[in-house]
Amino acid sequence: VQLQASGGGLVQAGASLRLSCAPSGGTITSYTVSWFRQAPGKEREFVAAISWSGGSTYYADSVKGRFTVSRDNAKNTVYLQMNTLNPEDTAVYYCAAGQGALIRITATQTGRYRYWGQGTQVTVSS
Repeated sequence: VQLQASGGGLVQAGASLRLSCAPSGGTITSYTVSWFRQAPGKEREFVAAISWSGGSTYYADSVKGRFTVSRDNAKNTVYLQMNTLNPEDTAVYYCAAGQGALIRITATQTGRYRYWGQGTQVTVSS
């Protein structure tokens, strides 16, 4: 499965963006899917995760209340709605998919995911 992340861009602080993650081949409907981000000079960090059914979600404290992860399995797509963006959200955002249930203690670990997208740049100006 090859994942394609899209929807990034350059916005001002306070604006919103919606990222999408879809496979270019295969399906992710049975996978737990997460979003990670990596800012220049920093390690890749967990942002949000969603179970295969969409019934369970999990967020990093830094984005809780501002970001919402969702999925439409009929469209084979996972979304990340990002509201009230601030300059600290500037990063390349990656989606990742892995088998198995969403378990919080492992959801934040990059090694848990077998498939990764190429990333989409989000830049928030002050």
